[in-house]
Amino acid sequence: MAETGTPPSPPPPPASSPLFRAEQFIWLTARVLEQRLFAHHFLNGGADPVETALDAYRNADGGYGHSLEPDLRGPVSQPLHTAHALGVLDAIGRCGGQRVERVCRYLTSVSTPDGALPSVHPSQRGYPAAPFVPIVDDPPSDLLATGPVVGLLHRNEVWHAWLFRATDFCWQRIESLETSHPYEIEAAVAFLDSVPDGTRAQKAADRLGRLVRDQRLAALEPDRLGAWPVSPGYAPEEHHFPHDFARTPGSLARAWFTDEEMNRSLDFLADRQQEDGGWPVTWRRWAPGTAIEARPMVTIEALRTLRAYGRPIG
Repeated sequence: MAETGTPPSPPPPPASSPLFRAEQFIWLTARVLEQRLFAHHFLNGGADPVETALDAYRNADGGYGHSLEPDLRGPVSQPLHTAHALGVLDAIGRCGGQRVERVCRYLTSVSTPDGALPSVHPSQRGYPAAPFVPIVDDPPSDLLATGPVVGLLHRNEVWHAWLFRATDFCWQRIESLETSHPYEIEAAVAFLDSVPDGTRAQKAADRLGRLVRDQRLAALEPDRLGAWPVSPGYAPEEHHFPHDFARTPGSLARAWFTDEEMNRSLDFLADRQQEDGGWPVTWRRWAPGTAIEARPMVTIEALRTLRAYGRPIG
């Protein structure tokens, strides 16, 4: 019989395992993109089907739209959609070449005067969007939008003129932070974990870690969440935990937390798998479909984080 070149499928996980339960949830609820991503990460699935599914969200301007990020609806390209797309390409080892050159041209076209990205470009006006994502005519530069994109491009050794000013913006914003909120800290970590200047990144990360602890931005006692504040504007249960900042043991943010704190955080993450096999979203729900679309993304990330720390998932 001729060789097909297709790697053998892994044995199915035990029926009671977190992975098996999550797989049933993914097949039941996820979009094609997340189904393909799940298969790539956990079932020996190839990268080509993931990239094919992602292409459905790509626009002629080089950016991505069509509600790739569920809280922004409509077809138009947006920085947050495009950052999400780069994260997918990075996860499958395809963050390079002409596809990323096109993305960088799009990023250049929507950048603010200081060379960074806004969270939402005004082209979103007229399409539904989450009420916590304001649409303004002259949006400011935003570390939350810019940091993860710059970090991904640096990690994949992409060099483009857009990166120079955007990198400078991220350094300036991170090194001048006096107060912050968890999502902004996550964006800063995404930048610092991948930027080439490791010595400077380590120094900035040490400072951010002190800020996170001083301002109580990470809930260190998951069994006493009432004792930990939620950032202004967040949903009542929208706490963030050590594993949200340090998604892998190699992250600079891992040094912010003791082994005991991280183990409690990972225990809590594992225990959050729900009866249907998926993990919950904690941010504000503003439309029926957005949480349904987001939960498979959250589920895949939870499994990847647990696996990165050596936790058994099946």
